[in-house]
Amino acid sequence: MSISAFVITAYLGFFFALGIFLNRSNKNANDWAIGGGGLGIFMLAAGVAGTRIGGAGTYGVAGDVISEGIGHLWYGINSFAALFLVGLFFVIPYRRLKVVSVGQIFDQRFGSYRCQWLTSLCVQAEYLVVNIIEPYVIGSIVSGVTGLPFAVGVAIGGFLIVTFTVTGGLKGTAVANIVHSSVIILGLLLVGLVAMNNFGGWDEVVRLSTERLADSGSDAARWWSFTGIGWATIIALFISATIHTPAVSVYANYASSAGRQDYLIPGFFLAGLIASLMPLVAGFIGILTMANYGAESGLASYLNIAQLAIDSGPVLGAVALAAVLAAVISSGAPILLASATMLVNDWWPGVKNFDSDQKLRTYKLVTVVYGSAGALVAWLGNITSVLQLLLLGFAMVVPPAIAVGYVFYWKRTTEQGVFWGIASGFVGGVIMWLLNTLYDGDDNAAAGGFAQWWYELITILGEWRDPSYLTLLLPMMVIPVVSLFGSRSQSDENLADPFYARLGRFQKNFDWA
Repeated sequence: MSISAFVITAYLGFFFALGIFLNRSNKNANDWAIGGGGLGIFMLAAGVAGTRIGGAGTYGVAGDVISEGIGHLWYGINSFAALFLVGLFFVIPYRRLKVVSVGQIFDQRFGSYRCQWLTSLCVQAEYLVVNIIEPYVIGSIVSGVTGLPFAVGVAIGGFLIVTFTVTGGLKGTAVANIVHSSVIILGLLLVGLVAMNNFGGWDEVVRLSTERLADSGSDAARWWSFTGIGWATIIALFISATIHTPAVSVYANYASSAGRQDYLIPGFFLAGLIASLMPLVAGFIGILTMANYGAESGLASYLNIAQLAIDSGPVLGAVALAAVLAAVISSGAPILLASATMLVNDWWPGVKNFDSDQKLRTYKLVTVVYGSAGALVAWLGNITSVLQLLLLGFAMVVPPAIAVGYVFYWKRTTEQGVFWGIASGFVGGVIMWLLNTLYDGDDNAAAGGFAQWWYELITILGEWRDPSYLTLLLPMMVIPVVSLFGSRSQSDENLADPFYARLGRFQKNFDWA
């Protein structure tokens, strides 16, 4: 067995065994979904950071740096801003409301199941992408290194993520992410430093990269510029990667997992710092990969990361593979857990009447079904750019994130305003994405009719046609307009005082009503 194959087997086997061991502490639904509410600052920070430094923050950033330039390092800034934003303004309300699904906020505030269901739909659009990508990547790595069929590799990846999530619960993901975060950052940084030394230093890396760009016909000055991807793309990246974060339900789980409320803000701040490091390291690896192999794009970048390390030595290659696997599992497990808790609490009939044992069994059943379905789609799918695919999922979560902000900090927000705001943003974003996809080819340039008109429009708009702009602007405008001029239900009035009383002093300090 090669060193790389041995490392993969050992790493996956270790976390399988760890999940089985930690299963002993998951005695009820709260233990599984929120870790029993006993996490300290550092375990909280590692768990939260792991949700952000998964595939998108590693091989996703590396791949887009290779293909488009270092402007994608903005993802690191966005990761810090996202977690600090949630930590400062949202996790304390989540904890006080005792929610494990963001959609439950609208049920508590308005008694509105339709807003809860719509929020779940938006968030699951992102979660589904993650639950497909992660077994896909594990399958590709296992297949590439061991020679096993791709389908077997995906099955192994899906089995590992599902099993670890079912057995370890939230506390298990937090414990594991302490290891994952260390392996990812330190492992890939070591790979980068050794590879750079083998090149002959940073100056030689720059020279070789510039030559590779010239050979491919790319604009080297633009590639090396932090704004080379364009301000429209940078702003869209901020909207997708940062503004959506308050509606990501896994952070509602982590809000209730901390041993004390005082741990939340410093824990999420520290998580943001950790998460911001990974895209920088990944971008560094992407630059080195460009220097050695030339321009490539999308998911294939993680193979180049591994090959770059293997070319420097089998041990270093094994470290790189372990780091990529760590990235996959660190985000895959908590996202799958949050997916299951959302589906149960938002969609399962009669869930409010379940006792703890019933809810725990249902959580685990949904985890198995959801994770298996994601692995099946991963086996059948054809994924290109990981980061771009995930950012589309992020954009679909922006509307409920805006709605949550309005509900927490503007008492005049109505149920109708929230519903139509989320609906307009989600539908608007989906339509924009569909039209961009259907009418983007050059064959539409002279097709006539709507196809040609839309092609000419998006050609003028350029990167400003990104769906994230509509997912942000539509709910920002629709929610206040409908709330101010639409009707207010009696339920809105009756539930307002108890809801804001539960938020307590935190909400009063920011009451813009």
